[in-house]
Amino acid sequence: MKWSEQTWAKTAHIYQSITEMPFIAELADGSLPREKFLYYIAQDDIYLHSYAQALAMIAAKAPTPEESMAFAKYAEIALFSEQEMHRTFFAESPSAAAPAEIGPACHHYTSFLKSVAATEPVEVAMAAVLPCFWIYREVGAHIHSLSAKNRANGAAENPYQAWIDTYVGDEFDALVDECIALCDAAAERSTPAQRQKMTEAYEFAARLEFDFWDAGYRLRKW
Repeated sequence: MKWSEQTWAKTAHIYQSITEMPFIAELADGSLPREKFLYYIAQDDIYLHSYAQALAMIAAKAPTPEESMAFAKYAEIALFSEQEMHRTFFAESPSAAAPAEIGPACHHYTSFLKSVAATEPVEVAMAAVLPCFWIYREVGAHIHSLSAKNRANGAAENPYQAWIDTYVGDEFDALVDECIALCDAAAERSTPAQRQKMTEAYEFAARLEFDFWDAGYRLRKW
C-alpha cells in the first residue's frame, strides 16, 4: 500500500469530522451567514500568503528538478489563482475587504507549515502541505455533491456556488493527484522513521484543517 493510501486511511476520521461540521452543511445549502463566510475567506487570504511561502521553501529544498518545479508552481497557484477568487467575494462586500487581523487558527496553521518547511526534511514538509490540497479537494467535492442535490430538489441559487465550483474540476483534480504522487515518491526514498514523521506531519496539518473551518464558523478571535 502506498504511503498516501495508508495515511488517508489513518486520518479518515478527521476528514469525516470536517464533512459533518455545520459550516460545511450550511455552506452547501447556502444558509451559512455571510459574516462567517467572509471571516473564513479573509483568514484564508492571509493563510495563502504563508502557504505560498512554505511551498516556495519546499521548492528551494527539493532534491529533484521535477519536485522543485512542481512546488514552485503550487506556490504561484496559491498566491495568485485562489486570491483572485477571494477578491471577487470582497468586491461584493467592500467592508470585508479591509485588512483582517490573523486569527488564532490561521496563526497556528501557518506557523506550523513554515516551521516544518524551514526545519524538517523536505519529505516531511511535503507531507505537511498536502492536506490543504487533498482534504480541500475532497471537502469541495462533498460540498458540491450536497449543493447539487439541493438544486435538484428545487433549492434557491446558492450564493456561494462560485466558491463551491472552484474546488471541483479536472485542472485542480490533476494538481492534487500530482502532489499526492510526489509525496508517495518522497516516501519511497525515505527511511521508515522519516515516513512516520511524514505521516505525523500530515495528520497534524489535517487537524489544523478542521480547526480552520471551525474557527470560521465560530468567528474565533484572540
